[in-house]
Amino acid sequence: MDPGGQVNEQIGELLVRENLLSAEQLAKAREESRSKGGRLGAQITSLGFLDENELTDFVAKQYGVPAVNLDEFEVEDAVIQLIPEEVATKHTVIPVNRAGSTLIVATSDPSNIIALDDIKFLTGYDIQPVVAAEEAIKRAIDRYHDQVTSLDEVMGDFDDSDIDLVHEDDDVDVSELAKASEDAPVVRLVNLVLTDAVKRAASDIHVEPYEKSFRVRYRIDGVLYEVMKPPMKLRNALTSRIKIMSELDIAERRLPQDGRIKLRLGRGREMDFRVSVMPTLFGEKIVLRLLDKSNLQLDMTKLGFEREQLEVFQRNIHQPFGMVLVTGPTGSGKTTTLYSALSELNQVGENLSTAEDPVEFNLAGINQVQMHEEIGLTFAAALRSFLRQDPDIIMVGEIRDFETAEIAVKAALTGHMVLSTLHTNDAPSTVNRLLNMGIEPFLVASSVNCIVAQRLARQVCEECKESDKEVMPETLIEAGMEQERAGQVAAVKGAGCRSCSETGFKGRIAVYEVMPLEDELKEFVLNGASALDLKRAAIRLGMKTLRQSALGLLAEGITTFGEVLRVSAADN
Repeated sequence: MDPGGQVNEQIGELLVRENLLSAEQLAKAREESRSKGGRLGAQITSLGFLDENELTDFVAKQYGVPAVNLDEFEVEDAVIQLIPEEVATKHTVIPVNRAGSTLIVATSDPSNIIALDDIKFLTGYDIQPVVAAEEAIKRAIDRYHDQVTSLDEVMGDFDDSDIDLVHEDDDVDVSELAKASEDAPVVRLVNLVLTDAVKRAASDIHVEPYEKSFRVRYRIDGVLYEVMKPPMKLRNALTSRIKIMSELDIAERRLPQDGRIKLRLGRGREMDFRVSVMPTLFGEKIVLRLLDKSNLQLDMTKLGFEREQLEVFQRNIHQPFGMVLVTGPTGSGKTTTLYSALSELNQVGENLSTAEDPVEFNLAGINQVQMHEEIGLTFAAALRSFLRQDPDIIMVGEIRDFETAEIAVKAALTGHMVLSTLHTNDAPSTVNRLLNMGIEPFLVASSVNCIVAQRLARQVCEECKESDKEVMPETLIEAGMEQERAGQVAAVKGAGCRSCSETGFKGRIAVYEVMPLEDELKEFVLNGASALDLKRAAIRLGMKTLRQSALGLLAEGITTFGEVLRVSAADN
């Protein structure tokens, strides 16, 4: 019998009785709990039906035990060590204090006697439960147990005898290189770098060799931070270890290589790392892109679109044919926007095919094709093949050349919906990019439904958000905000706290510029108007530029003035 399961069901019924939850919401949470695993309470909060504090207070009141907010509570290391990490994870509990022979333990389920007896037997203490949200307990377990094994501790395991430097020459002893890469401290260091990057929500890991130094950096919320400088003697062993994990050739050090690492991180969570190795002057630079499917946001309403922008975008992707283009630099979230569009369009009655390089996430019900240029499988070749496969909706990872652009335009004109990306600075300049590729103006005007430009802005940390007195109304007006609105806006910034690793930012949000090609704009395209003329006409017709959208996020207290300037250019 599972007491945890019983109490969840009981709490669910009580929440409905107290009108804190509707019967439909409870049924939805039960369905999610059955399909995804995990407790009912966690599903109720993750679906947004109740916030963590509301559920915690309710459970505490029902069982007559105190509630605790772990995010605002500091626990001593000596207390944390009383319950091993694997036991804390198994029962979803964490010790918070001790008084004499009593250990105070936070749990989301105070009626789970089996778990409390297990901990009493293990620790020898009398157990006094307090209630905390399940997700808050998991965050605390990650936070406190992450401190036990640090990068510095692993680096302390190394001494001069650990690894011998392999000299840079063509005759590398591969067996020695492989042996060095399997050395226990090297294996631990690489594993810790990968898991630490996941815990810090990094998007990329950069392993970079220089003439007299060697460093590891993480990209967190779009900005690179240096996290460690391993000794130079570890350079080849560390590189070889990552290449072995990626199933790459460790003897080949003169050519770029691409691979993939799949890690299982516990609690059924899997993480993919896309690995790129590139020879530089002083060794091989490695960049690992973290692909976390559990964090993939496919809900369009949460991406950052303003309501009017979202309506325009959705209306255009639901057209029976035509082309919708998403533009922006590498790492601006274009793939996430396209995946969210595909997710919405993914119906049983539609045939969806994608050509990607690389395929970042697997989406059920969509035929995804990985490009292999070395064998001739290019975007253009895949597109031609798709058109013989009775498609309804086609997604092309990127339009890079005339051939791909030409086939995509023809597909859009012959009854297919085509989604794709381009690298341009804003939505209006995308038209010129297509024209420069060699596509005729009348074909661009006839095929393109909508162009979306986007950037990713860092969000202010909610834990340490404070007013930014340095940003005056005149500064906002100079940046492009209307005078009337500028006087009412109170800009914010992050002071820096433990939650955001003292950066003042936590998470990112997309900034959008949505330009539907309406009849008046099509006339501009046919007449060969410049990007600037097109932009002015689009603004007159109601388009919000990247700068205006970024200033809107500033006004809502979501981002800072510095981020507005970083992600958007001034409107001419």
